[in-house]
Amino acid sequence: MGKKLTISSIQKAKGQKPLVMITAYDALFAKLVQESADMILVGDSLNMSFAGKSDTLSATLEQMIYHTNAVCQGANESFVVCDMPFGTYTNKKDALKNALKVFQETSADCVKIEGGKEKSDVIKHLTCNGIAVCGHIGLLPQSVRGEGGYKVKGRTEEERKALIKDAKAVEKAGAFCMVIEGTKADVAKAVAESVAIPVIGIGAGKDVDGQVLVFSDMLGLFEAFTPKFVKKYLDGATLVKEAVAKYADEVETKAFPTEAYTY
Repeated sequence: MGKKLTISSIQKAKGQKPLVMITAYDALFAKLVQESADMILVGDSLNMSFAGKSDTLSATLEQMIYHTNAVCQGANESFVVCDMPFGTYTNKKDALKNALKVFQETSADCVKIEGGKEKSDVIKHLTCNGIAVCGHIGLLPQSVRGEGGYKVKGRTEEERKALIKDAKAVEKAGAFCMVIEGTKADVAKAVAESVAIPVIGIGAGKDVDGQVLVFSDMLGLFEAFTPKFVKKYLDGATLVKEAVAKYADEVETKAFPTEAYTY
């Protein structure tokens, strides 16, 4: 593990080195991924991967703080991003109160806020009060019910212009980087080129400043569905099932434990 990245070094990576971001929700996986990841995102996606919910909306601030502490414990030399869950930043006052709680009760390096131009005042209020912010534009998982599903962004010229305005507003508000999700690749490229801060993509093509994936997706552990943008680097679910089945068989046949595993 190299020296922990800083906000400054993350910003300087734009145009120099694609940033590698991956999610983690506990100390075990955080420790496993920290050698390869520039940034670890404690995403509210844990509400689906860990809690089995259909979306991220019921994740609580207490959950995010608990899991962020676990990740920071397992990867204390990593740059850790904590997702602000749905409903915790609907206005500037609540956003600051809740973000301060994250900073006071965890070692997170920044919080992540979903929303573009409409959330720029919230982002500015946080950054003016010492809270580092990673933005998030494009497809917004926390807006899935309001939008009637997960819809790819940037399909029209109007959406393209709106996304560029969103990116510039988030940058002007003081965010040091941002995630762009579920956006047409050519539009995501234009967005990345429109701002001076890194734009990290998920389902947004390769012409951005980095990539992020949910660890359980890219390791093939989450079986419910696989988004188009997810590449599975491991058939994790099959490997785990095979290992557990072998263990069960050895227990039932008394092949385990052998003398080597007995006091």
